[in-house]
Amino acid sequence: MNITRQEIEAFLYQEAELLDTWQMQEWADLFSTEGTYVIPPIGSPDADFKTSLFLVHDDRARLEQRALRLLKKEAHVEYPHSQTLHNVSNVRIVNNTEDVVSVRCNFTAYRAKRDFLDTYVGVNEYEFVKEDGKLKIKSKKVILKLEALRPQGKVSIIL
Repeated sequence: MNITRQEIEAFLYQEAELLDTWQMQEWADLFSTEGTYVIPPIGSPDADFKTSLFLVHDDRARLEQRALRLLKKEAHVEYPHSQTLHNVSNVRIVNNTEDVVSVRCNFTAYRAKRDFLDTYVGVNEYEFVKEDGKLKIKSKKVILKLEALRPQGKVSIIL
């Protein structure tokens, strides 16, 4: 696929803005029809979801349900919505074939709620494809670079 790092960066900045402004349906629309969003266990980025407990393992339908649920009052942990700030850095194209572009980048996501500030850091691994002429996320794997989910104890936002 003929795509530049600058185009990928612009896409990733748009994704971060959508998450920070709670435009969850628009975020879900960034994914291809076969899109996946996963967060493997901390310390086991190459774990198999069939034998390990993932923090998140969503196919396209499930990630859309997650995004829409976060907008509802019934999602108590995120209502009212947290203030979030997603930062992306060190964007690199790892592989660029005719059909798929693989990208790695570092991220920091901050979540402020009820006088607490949670910080998540890690590496995102993406696969991008073209679908109907548009760049779409085929897969997003969030590799948390934490020893544990303390003090926050959970991932209630989309990283």
